[in-house]
Amino acid sequence: MDGFVNVLKPPGMSSGTAVAIVKRLTGEKVGHAGTLDPEACGVLPVMVGRATRLFDFLVEKRKVYLAEIAFGEATDTQDAQGTVTECGDNYPDAAAVDAVLPQFTGDVMQMPPMYSALKRNGETLYRLALRGETAEIEPRPIRIDAIERLAETPRHGMLLRVTCGRGTHIRTLCRDIGQALGCPAHMRFLLREQTGAFGLDTAVTLEALKSASRDEIESEYLMPLDAPLKHFRRYDIPGELWKKCLNGVPLAVDEHRLETSEGEYIRMYADNDFIGISQAEADGTLTPRMVISKQEGWKKQ
Repeated sequence: MDGFVNVLKPPGMSSGTAVAIVKRLTGEKVGHAGTLDPEACGVLPVMVGRATRLFDFLVEKRKVYLAEIAFGEATDTQDAQGTVTECGDNYPDAAAVDAVLPQFTGDVMQMPPMYSALKRNGETLYRLALRGETAEIEPRPIRIDAIERLAETPRHGMLLRVTCGRGTHIRTLCRDIGQALGCPAHMRFLLREQTGAFGLDTAVTLEALKSASRDEIESEYLMPLDAPLKHFRRYDIPGELWKKCLNGVPLAVDEHRLETSEGEYIRMYADNDFIGISQAEADGTLTPRMVISKQEGWKKQ
């Protein structure tokens, strides 16, 4: 069983627990492609079997979140699970929120929260925070492509849709919006609608997975190995070169005759079967970076 299961993680569960459930149900080596905070819900891509070898090639540049910002209280964790550290009643209206959102879009600097999975000296920041310790944290560059205010919610809240790049902390964004408006704020709710090629339209609940047999998981819920790699160009290898590619031998430019750019990754196929990823060198040579095929029986035509 090799591929990706796009899990719809429920709130209150760690990413590690969700991955462990998939591991138990499939009996395969697994890993997640992008963690999600325990109290957040939404898409959590889980790599199954040989898909774990593709982690370094997955692109998570585009993420889409549905977040509720709650005005009136700031917390130490920047979300609803933390301890209130500041209160205020200068509640902004929709027009005020709309006016400040543009300053948070584009290439901006963001100060990561202490309660995060970032590491300092080999230890995660949130473990330090739980012990009451602090660490030097530097602002990090992030990109937020769009923030859309969707609706007002009860108890001085507003629903936002955020389209951003990897490394963006939505909790911190909510806090920063509150600071810009002069009203303490935190993140009350978070749903990840999309990460890279994985969206809510292909997500499956853990309940559905648990009620399915191993064969049903493979046939109904397992996405193919190349599903999240469509951002790379495809190359169908001529039959006489199959064996060479499967053995990890580079293809010279006069063999593959494919126009490439230096450093470009290429999806490689033999007989319509995805066999791995090669990278273009300066001289046009395609050097295999990862051969994933299990078609050991292929022979040179």
